[in-house]
Amino acid sequence: MQSTATVLVYSDDANTREQVRLATGRRPASDVPEVQFIECATLPAVLKELDRGGIDVCVLDGEAVPAGGMGVCRQIKDEIFRCPPVLLLIGRPQDAWLATWSRAEAAVTLPVEPVEFAGALASLLRSRLAVGA
Repeated sequence: MQSTATVLVYSDDANTREQVRLATGRRPASDVPEVQFIECATLPAVLKELDRGGIDVCVLDGEAVPAGGMGVCRQIKDEIFRCPPVLLLIGRPQDAWLATWSRAEAAVTLPVEPVEFAGALASLLRSRLAVGA
């Protein structure tokens, strides 16, 4: 197992980014590596980090302004070669169909519920690390 996993967190709201960090803790599950976060508050920062490489999972805030996470997800799925899996934070459970449209691999509602979020993140990390092995 690799020593750390890198998770990109995109939200214009520092409180949302903090919720993600707190819900994850050091690692979202015992069978995945410890998590290192890269936080981005703007779309250009997200694209720069993805171009740099080394991201294992992206967590995108669907409620971010001006570039919402759903549109960002769809864009990076089209533009980034071997785009990492995406966990989308959505405002309402009814928005799950939009998460599907954006091609996100998983979605959880805001505010972040720690157990649900950690489970979804761990699942994406497992699948990403299994593919990379």
